[in-house]
Amino acid sequence: MHTVAILVLDRVVPFDMAAPQQTFAWTQMPDGRPAYRVRLCAETPEVRADGGFTLRVDRGLEALAEADTVIVPGCSPEAAPPSARVLAALRQAAEAGTRIASVCVGAFVLAEAGLLDGLRATTHWVAAGELARRYPRVVVEPDVLYVDNGQILTSAGAAAALDLCLHMVRRDLGSAVAANIARMSVMPLEREGGQAQFIVHEHPPVPRGSALEPLLEWIEDHLAHEVTLGALAARAGMSERTFSRRFREQTGTTPLQWLLRARVRRAQYLLENTDHSVERIARQAGFGSPTAFRERFRKVAGTTPYAYRTAFHGRTNASAARS
Repeated sequence: MHTVAILVLDRVVPFDMAAPQQTFAWTQMPDGRPAYRVRLCAETPEVRADGGFTLRVDRGLEALAEADTVIVPGCSPEAAPPSARVLAALRQAAEAGTRIASVCVGAFVLAEAGLLDGLRATTHWVAAGELARRYPRVVVEPDVLYVDNGQILTSAGAAAALDLCLHMVRRDLGSAVAANIARMSVMPLEREGGQAQFIVHEHPPVPRGSALEPLLEWIEDHLAHEVTLGALAARAGMSERTFSRRFREQTGTTPLQWLLRARVRRAQYLLENTDHSVERIARQAGFGSPTAFRERFRKVAGTTPYAYRTAFHGRTNASAARS
């Protein structure tokens, strides 16, 4: 039987720990036999969990050496850093060929152990920038739900632990077994889109007090209209070349990218809060055609406008909850 060891660290996030624990514990072979043996292990018998309670864990770090798969859940920002013993145990498990996966910010522990050096990895989108900054040898991909490097795997935010676990079950036992546990978890076997659809795309920055502030506010009010570089430069009283240079200096991006970002954010708002058709939203957000809108939206949000509305439209979700 395949043994899964879940490493419980200081201030572990309960959901990050419970999602893989339940997923693997529920998985059965076609004849009804359990497919996985799941064990919790920790450096000390008692571990503080995020949320104000304490866990008692029966197995120590030696369980990592006995496991076929090791899962490292995320911990709260107040957690103590992983000890040298924990990092050494993870390195030894990796050297022995053990499959090692992280949930959410558990990727920071793998990175600290050096297990992500030179590899692609992901984590919760809020923490992706910090992971890239602290560990420049890691190729951080903030838009995906999980990354499978073979032996080393990482997943995004807490719910992505389910996506990752279903992926590992399918890799181990095939699609039929994975589809069954997906139904048990009330989860699709594969979710459309990646983590990008959950990233909050704030309104493009408007530098307060700058010479461009009135112009940027004007753009926000005229997104549905055709807006050209020449028209913006003329409105700002500059040549196109000077305008482009000043714009980048004050916003950190080009006029075109700023405009596209503003239009996508407007489209997201309309998809979340109206029942307007995709064609009408494309016009309201200033895209030349529904096709151009769909292409740009997928590039930014990682999914289609229709799938985004299904996931985030308030009234649609409320109706589904009542039905």
